[in-house]
Amino acid sequence: MKIKEFINEFEQIIPVRQAEDFDNVGLLCGNPDREITGILIAHDALENAIDEAIGKKLNFVFCFHPIIFSGLKSITGKNYVEKAVLKALENKIAIYAIHTAFDNDYFGVNYKICEVLGLKNQQVLMPKKNQLKKLEVYVPADSAGKLRNALFVAGAGNIGFYDECSFTIQGDGTFRPLEGSNPVTGTHNERENANEVLINVIFEDYKTNQILFAMKENHPYEEVAYQLITLENDNQYTGLGRYGNLEQEMDELDFLRFIKQKFNIDIIRHSSLNNKKIRTIGVLGGSGASGIKAAMSAKCDAYITGDVKYHDFFFAEGKMLICDIGHFESEQFVVQQLFEILSEKFTTFAIAKTTQKTNPVNYFL
Repeated sequence: MKIKEFINEFEQIIPVRQAEDFDNVGLLCGNPDREITGILIAHDALENAIDEAIGKKLNFVFCFHPIIFSGLKSITGKNYVEKAVLKALENKIAIYAIHTAFDNDYFGVNYKICEVLGLKNQQVLMPKKNQLKKLEVYVPADSAGKLRNALFVAGAGNIGFYDECSFTIQGDGTFRPLEGSNPVTGTHNERENANEVLINVIFEDYKTNQILFAMKENHPYEEVAYQLITLENDNQYTGLGRYGNLEQEMDELDFLRFIKQKFNIDIIRHSSLNNKKIRTIGVLGGSGASGIKAAMSAKCDAYITGDVKYHDFFFAEGKMLICDIGHFESEQFVVQQLFEILSEKFTTFAIAKTTQKTNPVNYFL
């Protein structure tokens, strides 16, 4: 399988287009026409991960964090980023990053954290906004079934855990073919009445081009009457962070011990204890101080994330326990998640998890 073929199939599962705008995801380096000999999954595509891929004769490093992010103007090996990328290029190894596309995915980073904590009634903490569109297209009644099916195949009509969702209205259409037109029915310069239906489907913004292509390819008219409407609805199934409920509420100290046990960590930085019971928990893997206000709005009793700065802890205001368990520690399940996803989907080449340590933070206890 070629790299570009792998990427096309994988992104049907986790589209990189659902990543945050600031992010650098997808194929970072490598020839997309090269055949894949095997994949090494790593949290970060550091030089030691590239060395491991070379040793195992795997020519594709699939990582969570993008090694190339911003400001890279040359590749001469002068720092850890350039050393890794240069070695990858010299050894014909491709690097692909998923990052916030997996953060935003319904079954991604934060879903796993909630699963580890045993949270019930999970919801997305910060749903994607202005991401949904509606297509309204007029089509002759006898062609509606074909067009509707084509739109479904292209990805329209997916709403949460339902697909092939649409709404159809039947009515009378009129048109008058002018000179130069090539109408399916009707006569030039004479008004034509047609039995038409209006098909309505919803889809994610990044699917726009493929939806419109499918519409035009499967519509009998040379001039298709349609309109695209940007919806203000939040996408409740895509976005950063999650929140949910513990089976049983806990005292704060018991909750902190619970976190240490579940994440196998020795240190938690947290805001002041409030002598409150903990039941509703918000989570955001990685650097998640941006989700504090959203967690408070969701009436979370505690919020788990990483990279919380000194002043961020003041936002708790005695209403919520903020827990900084560490950036890597909050994302520690990612490699295993990706391994399971890729192993199930791709079976014609080797897929391995890195044995190299990538967390740059160490503690003296």
